[in-house]
Amino acid sequence: MRVLVVNAGSSTVKLALLDGDELVKQNSVDPGDARDALADLVSDPPDAVGHRIVHGGSRFTGPTVVDDEVVDELDALRALAPLHQGPALDALRQARDALPGVPQVACFDTAFHRTIPAAASTYAIPARWRDEFGVHRYGFHGLAHGWASRRAGELVGRPVGELRTVVAHLGSGASLCAVDRGRSVDTTMGHTPAAGLVMGSRGGDLDPAVPTYLLGRGLTPGEVDEGLNRAGGLKALAGTSDMREVVARADAGDPDATLALDVWAHRARALVAAMVAALGGLDVLAFSGGVGEHQPGLRARLVDGLGFLGVALDPARNAAADGDAVIGADGAAAATVVVHAREDLVIAGEVRQLLG
Repeated sequence: MRVLVVNAGSSTVKLALLDGDELVKQNSVDPGDARDALADLVSDPPDAVGHRIVHGGSRFTGPTVVDDEVVDELDALRALAPLHQGPALDALRQARDALPGVPQVACFDTAFHRTIPAAASTYAIPARWRDEFGVHRYGFHGLAHGWASRRAGELVGRPVGELRTVVAHLGSGASLCAVDRGRSVDTTMGHTPAAGLVMGSRGGDLDPAVPTYLLGRGLTPGEVDEGLNRAGGLKALAGTSDMREVVARADAGDPDATLALDVWAHRARALVAAMVAALGGLDVLAFSGGVGEHQPGLRARLVDGLGFLGVALDPARNAAADGDAVIGADGAAAATVVVHAREDLVIAGEVRQLLG
């Protein structure tokens, strides 16, 4: 079965056509150009299309064939993932228009986290908020976390079913996941993807009273949302959401960029330790995502502060890592690996399993 995978982010739409596990072609386009890119496939349409959807809400806990009702329900969740839900649904609509006879399947980042226990997913908030409004920890990046935890097991030569793994999916959006023998048991993102780590334009965890304080000081809800989702994080601290630029400026002695990296690393170390606590120990630390895969200096900075957890890097392996690699020091109690994110393979697999 030939599956076209559509992975829509906030600034790009990634297209990958897979025949089995073979990548036949791929492309990355601006959201507005997705319709033209999809139209190129009409002369030789795929057997199915799989879409990465960030938020599935409470109903969608596995891959789902898309119809008009599903689109409407997903559209109602836009406010819970403002940077991603809209672009993903726009790309989904464009794909349905360009390939009207081809089954479209939605695959959800929230689905992998459905195994998180109530102790980790429940917020200590009024019952009405939880019951009527569905406020709880959903977790995100599930497609990437599931892949990375399985691939990490292969790299260290042990089945994922016997490993306690922390996946650090680090990019412009970033989250950690505690994977206990293949099952997500905790993660850093919450009801929305704004929680947890410091990200490109999102500040991550924040005193929950700050938004209401700012509203009381005269800011509008839109201004608060802008600060939390689009003007926070590295962008707020260093003036750019591009980690590569922040690292280069910090290396050149820029104080704002240096502070941004200090804040980023402090938050990341604390939350890795929290994930290990949820697991009761650590067997593998897996780095993935654009930053996790391509910034050896930041991997080293993070791991250097986590020696008490039994992790240590081999500097030469860390510097040379390109794609999937073991970068941990020999003799370290816990292994450290880099895993190239392959959400496309996960989505294509879910599509094939659902459609038979």
